[in-house]
Amino acid sequence: MAGAATPGAGAPRLMAVPAFVGRESELAACRRALAGEPAIVLVEGEAGVGKSRLLREVLDRGLVAFCPPFREPYTLGPIVDAVRQAAGSVAGLGLSALAGALRPLFPEWADGLPPAPEPPEDARAARHLLFRALDEVLDRLRVSVLAVEDAHWADEATLEFLLFLAARHPLRTGLVVTYRPDDVPQTSLLLRLSSRLPATGLRLTLEPLDVARTGALVSSMLDDEPVSPAFVQLLHRHTDGVPLAVEESVRLLYERADLTRRNGEWARRRLARIDVPPTVRDAVLERVARLSPAARSVLRAAAVLSAPADEATLGALLAAPARHPDAPARDGFTAPGGLAEALACGLLREDDGSLSFRHVLASRTVYEAIPPPDRRAMHLRAARVLAARTPLPVSQLARHSREAGDVANWRRYAERAADLALATADEAHAASLLYDLLTHPESPPADAARLVAKIPFPSFTGDDRFHGLVRSLRSALEWDAMPPADAAETRHQLGRVLVIMEQYEAGRAEMKKAVAHLPPGSLSAALIMTYLGWPRGPSTPVSTHLRWLRRAAAAAESVPASDRLNLLVERVSALLLMGEEEGWAEASRIPGEPADAEESRHIGKGLLNLGDAGVRWGRHSDAARYLAQAARLAERHRFRRIRELVRVTRLHLDWFEGRWRGLAGRAAALAEHDEMQPVTRLEAVLVAALLRAAAGDAKAEERFEHVLSDCRRHGAVELLAEPAAALCRLLLARGETGEALRVTDEPMRQVADKGTWLWAADLAPARAAALVAAGRPDEAADLVAAFAGWVRGRDAPAPRAGLALCRAILAETRAEPRQAAAAYGRAADAWQRLPRPYDALLAQERQVACLLAAGEAETALPLARQVLQGLTGLNARAAAERLAGLLRVHQVEVRGRGRRGYGDQLSPRELEVVRLLATGKTNREIAAVLSRSPRTVAAQVNSAMRKLGVNSRTALAVGAVESGLVS
Repeated sequence: MAGAATPGAGAPRLMAVPAFVGRESELAACRRALAGEPAIVLVEGEAGVGKSRLLREVLDRGLVAFCPPFREPYTLGPIVDAVRQAAGSVAGLGLSALAGALRPLFPEWADGLPPAPEPPEDARAARHLLFRALDEVLDRLRVSVLAVEDAHWADEATLEFLLFLAARHPLRTGLVVTYRPDDVPQTSLLLRLSSRLPATGLRLTLEPLDVARTGALVSSMLDDEPVSPAFVQLLHRHTDGVPLAVEESVRLLYERADLTRRNGEWARRRLARIDVPPTVRDAVLERVARLSPAARSVLRAAAVLSAPADEATLGALLAAPARHPDAPARDGFTAPGGLAEALACGLLREDDGSLSFRHVLASRTVYEAIPPPDRRAMHLRAARVLAARTPLPVSQLARHSREAGDVANWRRYAERAADLALATADEAHAASLLYDLLTHPESPPADAARLVAKIPFPSFTGDDRFHGLVRSLRSALEWDAMPPADAAETRHQLGRVLVIMEQYEAGRAEMKKAVAHLPPGSLSAALIMTYLGWPRGPSTPVSTHLRWLRRAAAAAESVPASDRLNLLVERVSALLLMGEEEGWAEASRIPGEPADAEESRHIGKGLLNLGDAGVRWGRHSDAARYLAQAARLAERHRFRRIRELVRVTRLHLDWFEGRWRGLAGRAAALAEHDEMQPVTRLEAVLVAALLRAAAGDAKAEERFEHVLSDCRRHGAVELLAEPAAALCRLLLARGETGEALRVTDEPMRQVADKGTWLWAADLAPARAAALVAAGRPDEAADLVAAFAGWVRGRDAPAPRAGLALCRAILAETRAEPRQAAAAYGRAADAWQRLPRPYDALLAQERQVACLLAAGEAETALPLARQVLQGLTGLNARAAAERLAGLLRVHQVEVRGRGRRGYGDQLSPRELEVVRLLATGKTNREIAAVLSRSPRTVAAQVNSAMRKLGVNSRTALAVGAVESGLVS
């Protein structure tokens, strides 16, 4: 269920503890080392990499000592605290006189310890006596393994005790020591332990997780459901795969309701940067606070730069803050020792002479801790230093100029960076840069149209961003000094954005205002004329749209050849949406392979529109081919908007072709996709409502009304026909003839007035049936005659099948039942050839009714069995029950089916599981309710997911609800 990741909105009620991921080989090595004789295991790795988690997985017995980060650690404190927790009392341990040396460390055990021995004159002997006494306690407590966590913070005495234990021959107590190598001082005794590791010892270095294991870790926190690859890539880029940073980042996103279910996967609502989790921030700041001022300055400079830099660049930033942009910068470090310390602390790294932070979150933590005035000064200095580079690092210069408050230079560099990104096909980055330029408060009105024209809209998503563009363009139009031609171009771009937002009427209005003030032979004028050729608007006839297209074709002759592909794609799309055969001939002129990124955008859009046209015309094999090509192009060039539109169109095609397994879950996910435009989402809502109607769900009617209302509001007249037809059929089935006529009045009038009969494949039969039911057969005949006049001579299989159904409806009214049955059979054949199996079955249902009315039960019975089987296979319960009721009225019984097999339908036991799953219960909770084992429940969940064609528990629940299996 898509939505914010809050309880009750599709998210887990409590985020799960992350699974132990990506450390299988290290875990096996540890267990092997500790399985036999006592051994020494050293586990090293940076903070948060998973040393403690590995230790918890390894140790099912043993004693764990924790070394806290005290500035002045207490002598033997970690060992003392661990022993004290392991033994509440020493009474009965049978300690020797040696244990008296422990009295200063364990005053609470005074009653159970022997008297303190005479202190040796040599301090080293006294410490040795103490170590022997501690060793005896460990032996009496039968401690087989002593684990010491964060040994880099251990006091010297604790490290000496570890060396004492490690030096015993044979080793009596196994040791597992975890530490951060970068935090171990060069004088630490811990280095002696690691350098003198015996041959039987083991040293493990834990590295951050790769992208795949990062995804597995996140999935384990979210009910083991899939996580979108883009979200995993974003997380890995910001956390570098450090498990603690990954876990804390996901928890922070969860708490902020920034997670959403999208297309069966967990994703982030907006794929932007990830905030630093408090746990990570505090850990980084604690490490930085222990460094010298010089080292902290180096880290601050590296954080401001954010990109890898050499020593000279860092040195320039470490100079005194510039008071003026022209103030000279000094090269070199003011504190040479700071760099070595910054590298030694592990936050900074050097790679081929370039210095940078090891982790993005650490860099951001340091950056955000810099006072804002100091940050601005350092950004200004960084911009001056980088401006001398060849080639210019324009993206970095744009960032530093903006953060320094240098708006003029930021605008100059950001547009150059956007142009470079477009040239290298990095459209998402280009779109972000151009959006920032357009929506900045100081954006010059004269630049608005030029910048919008550059935006690669196939990669531009998000309602908020589109609304931001509209506000900027409207604001630019309020500038009184803008020349008329510039104002017309700005208005053209505003209309273009509104159209992409699917606010069609508003977009057309702006374009009509603009076209009169643009040069007739300009590209903008040709584009506007082409768009006005699209059959949008409630009453404009096809003839008017065709005139606009002819004017656009004439204007295109003076347009550069490089710009004609876009005009061709728009022209073809308009012709096909109107039902003009010429569009298919024109489509053959669209190149098969793009020559560059610009052509890829136009061809991708053209393939998408051809796929949509194939669905409307009933050319399903062509539609599938075009959609597959568009999807490949969208994936190759990361055209997110085209990719999502392909998915919605493919969803609609799957509905028509009867591929309903998992369709409800897919439709629900796309209907809630918060980065899709509203009318595009309505197509997914429509498919979900069609599935509900087929299953007999009473809520379908409400969904159809919603789709109709929103289509009218957005001016999407081409989308009104199908939901109006579906709603009409529901109303007729209930005998509400007046309401059925009402819902088809406006859409049918628009089709007739405009002459866009392509849209009437479903609407004309529904309207004809309503007119016949209302006792107006002559009007129905006139409607069918007009429809037939348009269909004649066109290779449009869907309207042709709709016309066959219209004729069958008239035949049932006028002819004898046998002839009507034959007409319905022809309609069923026409639908099946597309294929549209559900529509074919509905036509056969009427064929059975006509045969029964003619008294031909023997002929009707085999057909009825076939139809019932087909409807049951689709889970079209409403029609199946209607047909069964008709057979009962005629006292016809369908026999001979044998014992019921479930096939691709859910069994009763699976249905019980799915109903409980839909309430949010876990497998274990479902098992408890149904008195089954969790393993059995898991198997039934997997079987239900397979039968419904979904890949997640959430999609299973959504699919079951949308298809009416679960209320």
